[in-house]
Amino acid sequence: MDLFDDPAPGANSPEFTVTELSGAIKRVIEGEFAHVRIRGEVGRVSRPRSGHVYLDLKDDRSVISGVIWKGVTARLETQPEEGMEVIATGRITTFGGQSKYQIVIEDIKPAGMGALMALLEKRKAALAAEGLFAPERKRPLPYLPDIIGVVTSPSGAVIRDILHRLRDRFPRKVLIWPVAVQGAKCAPEVVRAIEGFNRLTPGGALPRPELLIVARGGGSVEDLWGFNEESVARAAAASEIPLISAVGHETDTTLIDFVSDKRAPTPTAAAELAVPVRHELAAWLEGQGARMRQALSQGLTRRGQRMRDLARALPRAETLLEGPRQRLDRGGEKLAPALIAGVQGRRVKLADMSGALRPGTLRRHLDADRQRLAQLSARLDPAWQRNLKGRSDFLKTRLDRFHPEVLQRQILRRRERLADRTQNFRPEVLSRDLARQDQRLTEVLARLARAGQAAQDRRRRQIDALGRTLGTLGYRETLARGFAVVRGDGNVVTSAEAAKSAKRLEIEFADDRLEVLRREDAPS
Repeated sequence: MDLFDDPAPGANSPEFTVTELSGAIKRVIEGEFAHVRIRGEVGRVSRPRSGHVYLDLKDDRSVISGVIWKGVTARLETQPEEGMEVIATGRITTFGGQSKYQIVIEDIKPAGMGALMALLEKRKAALAAEGLFAPERKRPLPYLPDIIGVVTSPSGAVIRDILHRLRDRFPRKVLIWPVAVQGAKCAPEVVRAIEGFNRLTPGGALPRPELLIVARGGGSVEDLWGFNEESVARAAAASEIPLISAVGHETDTTLIDFVSDKRAPTPTAAAELAVPVRHELAAWLEGQGARMRQALSQGLTRRGQRMRDLARALPRAETLLEGPRQRLDRGGEKLAPALIAGVQGRRVKLADMSGALRPGTLRRHLDADRQRLAQLSARLDPAWQRNLKGRSDFLKTRLDRFHPEVLQRQILRRRERLADRTQNFRPEVLSRDLARQDQRLTEVLARLARAGQAAQDRRRRQIDALGRTLGTLGYRETLARGFAVVRGDGNVVTSAEAAKSAKRLEIEFADDRLEVLRREDAPS
């Protein structure tokens, strides 16, 4: 009898155990859906230590759980990430331990990105192009700030973790600016908190913090979306106070993480980045002091020992003076005879020199000088006459160059040279040169026109390619896959609460827009 056959008339209904019923359901589902291909957006992804991957596949109305076993994960070309639109191939089965059905994925390939992730990537690219993610604009964190400002929810576990870790490591003054960490109020309140801390006056009644921490616990992309708003990212980038972002868990990433001066994987890690450990600092200082005292003591001991060793190697003072004393005594004995001999030698030399200064010798020298002067005077007059005659001949030769015949010949030669040079400036020669220059100019203009046309065609092809790329990345491609954009009162609606409060709704599909009237606005 089959497990689900109706009992025979008059027989009792069969009784099944929970395991038997669960197994029967499992066989029915696996028999009906041997292998299927599902298209959807990846929701939350979990990667436990076992190596398996657990994830959710969802569309605008339903969610199905999925699992990728460890062996299959290693072979996948694309690892699933939250927000990706994928096509998953696998088999449908049940998990009796939780009474739910799931898909065991054997292959997964990307099929596009979800609307939220596409918007996030677009914002990220725009902010990166402005240079807000550049490493050189990030400022160093203060080593030991006196006051720390924390932007978070005052009722969550995040603020308790931060305060507890600061108290354990190095107690500091903490200013808390309470904000909503999810929902429509999250982004504007976080922006006001960052700007408000920056407007505080240093040393005022409410002192300005030296470091800011923006913190929140983990959650889905929708929960953390407030920290992906462009206003929050720009406020963090414009903050004059160094800022640490600690939004979500280690695997969560938001736009504020890219523009902040430092990203912490968790709020607790942000407190650890903000201050050092006081006990470790005290121990380090004590160790450095001990090392300094030990080094000073060892240095003094080594230098004292070195000085004693050098002192033992030096000779005694008496030994150093023995040689100089003997040389002094010998020099003193030789000084008197040497002085007497020097005086006698200089006396003999003076007697020899005085003999050459007698009057007769001087008169003979004067007579010889007079004779030599007379001879030179007799030779001076003929030499002067010859010099004058030579100068007059030279002057006459120079004047002959300006004779009229010489000047006439020079003028004729210069006229001939001028005529030769003017041959190159005749009209027919200039006309030929102008014709050649015109031809060269025409050729250059033709080449320039061809190059400009080629550059214009190349730019047009590049613009067409970029336009096709922009079309594939736009949200209208997402509309073509079955999604829709809901607008209320002219603005995009992202929550049910906003849709309820809107006076008029408009739904944009891939082909047209449909206007939806509220019930109280509908005609009676």
